[in-house]
Amino acid sequence: MAKPKSQYRCVECGYRAPKSLGRCPGCGAWGSFLEERSDGGGSEAAPPAGVLPLAEVDAEALPRYSSGSEEVDRVLGGGFVPGAALLIGGEPGVGKSTLLLQVADRVLKSGKRVVYVAGEESPQQVKLRAERLGVSPRLELMRDTRLDAVLAGLDAHAPDLVVVDSIQTLESEGVPGSLVAVRNATQALVRWAKASGGTLVLVGHVTKEGTVAGPKVIEHVVDATLYLETAGVFRVLRSAKNRFGPVGEVGVFRMEHAGLVEVANPSEAFLAERPLGVPGSTVGLALYGERVIALEVQALAAKSPYAAPKRVAQGLDPRRVDVVLAVLERRLGLKLGHLDVYVNLAGGLRVSDPGLDLAVALAVYSAVMGRPVHPQTAAVGEVGLAGEVRSVTLLEARLREGRRAGFERVLGPGALPTVEQAVREALA
Repeated sequence: MAKPKSQYRCVECGYRAPKSLGRCPGCGAWGSFLEERSDGGGSEAAPPAGVLPLAEVDAEALPRYSSGSEEVDRVLGGGFVPGAALLIGGEPGVGKSTLLLQVADRVLKSGKRVVYVAGEESPQQVKLRAERLGVSPRLELMRDTRLDAVLAGLDAHAPDLVVVDSIQTLESEGVPGSLVAVRNATQALVRWAKASGGTLVLVGHVTKEGTVAGPKVIEHVVDATLYLETAGVFRVLRSAKNRFGPVGEVGVFRMEHAGLVEVANPSEAFLAERPLGVPGSTVGLALYGERVIALEVQALAAKSPYAAPKRVAQGLDPRRVDVVLAVLERRLGLKLGHLDVYVNLAGGLRVSDPGLDLAVALAVYSAVMGRPVHPQTAAVGEVGLAGEVRSVTLLEARLREGRRAGFERVLGPGALPTVEQAVREALA
């Protein structure tokens, strides 16, 4: 038999080399090479794999079950799928563990078995948090972080839902948290989920760029990747990947002492502190993920002490704001050359949506002229360079949300084809 051969593969990008390299030439990652050994041939050929017609696959054999949270179910596309593997990331302290303890409690109370693998906290710390959140004492904890022991425990207890908090704490080959250890642990746990039918939720640390830390392969092998993000006093759960539901869907929560509370009506929540009858304030109907939310757009204009006036945009794409300001100057004759202009999307969200252009235009015009926009007016539409108001994605859904939120007038494309006409109507 031929002598076994060794080669090395980057766990980040798959680049192969005859020897281990400090830095991968393919992706630039450091210390990412893992040895792979082949038998050098001589083994018997594997039998051919069988095929299964798609028509014979019974999709109903994997019925979804609810997470107990309408907002989480929305993001997942209808609830948990048996055998699915999910990865959730977020900044430290954003509320990942809190959210998952609440979900684990609700799934447990629905009659299913739940195991919580606590790698970052002691059982005593988890219990203190669970008591504050009102979690059932029947929740089962697993403290061991050795991958082999965890897998053996899952085989023995056969839970319906497993939460691993976090994947970086599990010990496999190499140091816990290393690229190799994270990759091996993720792949082994995903194989367990597929074989057993249990749902797997992995908590992952994030890098300073906001992506899940570890080899990129972990995002490929899981079925869904979710991020929990901060938006002022709110928390937003967003799907970046989902094999069983829509990508980009969001769920909104409010962080309170008793945990994360669902925000069933985000428009009402984000407009709760909106001042009425104040120049520079208007409401835009934004597409955030897959849902429409009414958000307050604020603008302030002040005389600039600088030769080059400042342009500041918070929560909005600053390049789109610059375009809207240029259209106001050129098409409506609004003098902005001596003014600092500040535009803010109230509530802490960050939205890049052309549908907010018209709301930005109305807010800036209102701030400069010192005339408030009618409080029962909302706006939607993209502003073109010719000063026209253009249609946007899901226009009908935005108009419905505006009416549902109680606005008497929703200004947008069609009836008001230009920004100038929209301004006259809004400030009338």
